[in-house]
Amino acid sequence: MQFITLLSDLGDYSAGVAKTKSILMQQLPGKTVIDVTHNIYPFYLQEASYLLASSIHDFAPGTFHIILFDLYYTDIPRLVLASVNDQFVFAPDNGVLPLAFGNKLTGTWSCHNMSGNTGLSGWMHAVTDTINEIGVRKPNEAGLEEYELQNAPFESKPIVYTDRIECSVIHIDRFENIILNITKDDFETAAKGRAFSIDVIRGDSINTISNNYNSVPTGEKLCRFNSAGYMEIAINKGNAAKLFGIKVIRERNKPHNTIKISFE
Repeated sequence: MQFITLLSDLGDYSAGVAKTKSILMQQLPGKTVIDVTHNIYPFYLQEASYLLASSIHDFAPGTFHIILFDLYYTDIPRLVLASVNDQFVFAPDNGVLPLAFGNKLTGTWSCHNMSGNTGLSGWMHAVTDTINEIGVRKPNEAGLEEYELQNAPFESKPIVYTDRIECSVIHIDRFENIILNITKDDFETAAKGRAFSIDVIRGDSINTISNNYNSVPTGEKLCRFNSAGYMEIAINKGNAAKLFGIKVIRERNKPHNTIKISFE
């Protein structure tokens, strides 16, 4: 059984979701379609990349992931294909792929140049045509040209100094856990084994990494790296975002909520 996942900003109350699935079922019969979410906040690249990075780990090799987010990011948008963990990801070349996966991508190819007038059906037919062309072959064997992705915007990444890191809040989950835009690998590279202090709010900090929520007593704050590898600030059986008064700032040109990690 082969899976196809959908991740989009179309919203649950959009005919676009039904249209997308209809095209997939007609053009790729026999495939199982799984919805990750269709509620990515419009144009919010950090959330899109985080949800993408979080969603692929447990899928089998050969799974196709389709990202329908900020499709019209430029006058002539481009549909690209990337490989990661022996899986394939279709997305617009708007920065979501490098921000989600960084150097974990094992290949990137150009599929189609679109236009600002290309509707959702056009994007989906381009995806399904490419999947049918690939079949059991490698993308290069199907005639796809290798392609260098756009870099993720600088402001989407944590700012690293010699003595500190300034992180942005990119997501708050259902349990009010606070997700930051720094991964375990990036944190360990910057920390270099030094002691650290995570300044959650003024006068309140965390200086250890917990393995799980129950590493601290009920009601106590903690910091951990979640299953996607991102730093998470939480309260055991509590609501961290509400307690600390932290919200996700999704609007463009507005400063994000910043959490500082200081090194000794």
